[in-house]
Amino acid sequence: MNELLENWLLDQGIANQYIDMSVTVVALLMIISVAFFSYYIVKYQVLNVVHKLIVKTNNTWDDALIDNHVLTRFTLLIPFIIILFLTPIFFPSDFLIANLLIIFSKIFLTFQIARSISAVLNMSKILYGETAKQKYLPLNAIVQVFKLAVYLVSIIIIIALILDRSPVYLLSGLGALTAVLILVFQDTIKGLVASIQISANRMVVAGDWIELPKYGADGDVIEIGLNTVKVQNFDKTITTVPTYALISDSFKNWRNMYHTGARRIKRTLIIDISSIDFYSLEKIDFLASTSLLKTYLTDKKQSLEDENKALDQDGRLNDIDSRQLTNIGTFRAYIEMYLHQNTNIRNDLTCMVRQLPATESGLPLELYCFANSTDWKVYEGIQADVFDHLFAIAPHFDLRIFQNPTGHDWKNALNNNT
Repeated sequence: MNELLENWLLDQGIANQYIDMSVTVVALLMIISVAFFSYYIVKYQVLNVVHKLIVKTNNTWDDALIDNHVLTRFTLLIPFIIILFLTPIFFPSDFLIANLLIIFSKIFLTFQIARSISAVLNMSKILYGETAKQKYLPLNAIVQVFKLAVYLVSIIIIIALILDRSPVYLLSGLGALTAVLILVFQDTIKGLVASIQISANRMVVAGDWIELPKYGADGDVIEIGLNTVKVQNFDKTITTVPTYALISDSFKNWRNMYHTGARRIKRTLIIDISSIDFYSLEKIDFLASTSLLKTYLTDKKQSLEDENKALDQDGRLNDIDSRQLTNIGTFRAYIEMYLHQNTNIRNDLTCMVRQLPATESGLPLELYCFANSTDWKVYEGIQADVFDHLFAIAPHFDLRIFQNPTGHDWKNALNNNT
């Protein structure tokens, strides 16, 4: 090829003393031109046709080839392959420029192969996330480990090319650096081990709602990486948590709540103890006219009459010795019946009303039940509707809901005194 170029240049009138330099320059320009022309053809002609074909297909997996720039990165391999192929043709093997071109091409070819493999790994991760039914496999961490390994190998190969040494020679020297490598990559190693444990125990997957108060994280997991876990809080901020923190610290995972399709309501009503009293027969008859309490009060009234008859053996049973119906007990029964007939409350799960130990504020009545929706907005609406009704209905049972005195209370007290 060089002889043909020399003859052509002589025909063009180039002097003999400039022939060698001219041949080198022309050959170099030809190699670079062919390389870039081939890259242009592949990227802007062939690749455009391939993109159009991919868009027209009904498959979705091939769209990932475009989204992750897989084909684009592979096209960058073309010019360096062309340079490697044409250099021995235009230049002798012992020529300095030929050696530099070959080393340059091999270095960038190695780097571009690593980038192409990285793009393929990204595509695999996305396809797995879209198609897998169970996403317990820590693919993100695995992909990051493979990327790290690919780039480490590519760096070793590039150094070997520059030093003109075998890569095996460089790899054999890594054994002595094991302790240093472990120290440098300790977070990566800990993250990989944590990812495997998280996957094996099915502790967390992307999309889970978790709480880690120590790190200020309370929201949905959006990514489980090799070193960090990204949590999007409900205020749309992002908290990054070390991956190994999920196995070294405790956290709350709300996944099972979504699987159950119900969300717990656990809230108390504080009853003013001074308002607790026995019911008169007239009050019992009035409450018995309501649909929710009719059966309960009828049965309860009959049960108390039978028990009092058994106690009243000498006909002198007084109010203290007799069993009577309390307003707090009736109110508790009403709440249970109200919850059971509420279509927004799950009756197949625990549903109860219980008394907690009395405090200086009053007697807490705790509602423990489950709403039939896990949607935050719907859940809060159901919970609010329940307590709106109970706050409003409590006075009908001659009960007062406790609250600390407000300015309005003091104002009324002062007006009453004057």
